[in-house]
Amino acid sequence: MALEGNETPHILVFVDEAGFNLAKGRRRGCNIIGHRATVDVPGQRGGNITMCAAISENGVATHIPSLGPYNTQKLLIFLDRLHFDLIPENERGLVGPHLPQYVIVWDNVNFHRGPLIRAWFTTHPRMVMVFLPPYSPFLNPIEEFFSAWRWRVYEHRAQDQSSLLHAMDAACEDITGDHCRGWLRHSHRFFPRCIARENIRCDVDENLWPHRLQRVDGQEGEDGGQ
Repeated sequence: MALEGNETPHILVFVDEAGFNLAKGRRRGCNIIGHRATVDVPGQRGGNITMCAAISENGVATHIPSLGPYNTQKLLIFLDRLHFDLIPENERGLVGPHLPQYVIVWDNVNFHRGPLIRAWFTTHPRMVMVFLPPYSPFLNPIEEFFSAWRWRVYEHRAQDQSSLLHAMDAACEDITGDHCRGWLRHSHRFFPRCIARENIRCDVDENLWPHRLQRVDGQEGEDGGQ
């Protein structure tokens, strides 16, 4: 919310990664706190494909699939592509208070905070990064993006790596700016409660942490009311 008082115009861009396992059949699955979510689909044996994506109020900005997990080098390639996709050609290399700043919002996993990533942002002044607090998926609308997106991938019934890559790209094309703006509005509703340091329970908790004891804040809130 501090950004709202900044004179420089800004655009929020939410970034995250999600993986598909090619070796297993489709199952329901949720991520455990501190671990990446992995979605299982039918397919050949041979490893995972990880999709890194960025969304803003205008829709899906950039998406790049990669065989295996994302790391620093792959993330640098993604950021180069994101910079190219976000900043119009006639504005590249320009800086100034009249030009919007692109605020990359993501979680604080280690490779998002590494020295090479920080150096990249130093050399791209139109892009800045903001880290989300731990265990706050309800503040990140890209969580809802991936939830909707993975079901669209399922609908393509991909059976091998090639068809899965096609399905992942096609599913991104199905996500509209209206979808993304709705997810952003939903996450903004939690801002006042976070500032007030309230315990928060929401539908994202049940989707991401199906076991009740893993929902630490929710558990404390329930125990306090008994």
